[in-house]
Amino acid sequence: MPRRLVRMNEAAERSDADEPLLLAVDAVTFTVPDLDAGVAFYRDRLGHRLRWRNDAIGQAALACPESRTEIVLTTQLSAEPNWLVRDAVAAAQRIEATGGRIIEPRIEIPVGTVSVVEDPFGNRLVLIDLGKGVYQTDDSVEVTGVQARN
Repeated sequence: MPRRLVRMNEAAERSDADEPLLLAVDAVTFTVPDLDAGVAFYRDRLGHRLRWRNDAIGQAALACPESRTEIVLTTQLSAEPNWLVRDAVAAAQRIEATGGRIIEPRIEIPVGTVSVVEDPFGNRLVLIDLGKGVYQTDDSVEVTGVQARN
């Protein structure tokens, strides 16, 4: 039987194919003109519980009652889904190795790392790992720090 040469991308795709890359939708961001207006709409009018708020980065998160996915209101980012992965940088490299493109290889955030990629079809994917932990909040749900994961 003739030997077949395997391209690098094909080898990377086959070695990781057993484990799905995208674990869950971590959050869906919505651009708002200011956090107070966004919270007034999504919490006060639509009934979502405020989970955390961080005015320093212009973001607030609200709970979706039947999932762990958050609605993240942002004054600085575009509206898009954020995909939870085990390691954002490695996930971006895997997408690139299998035909996608890395847009932003590594963005450090208080709770972990973000990488932004495009799949081979031009779809933008925001990949996030929570490697540093989760936000700690006070009684008013203002972010006070990051609780490390055990």
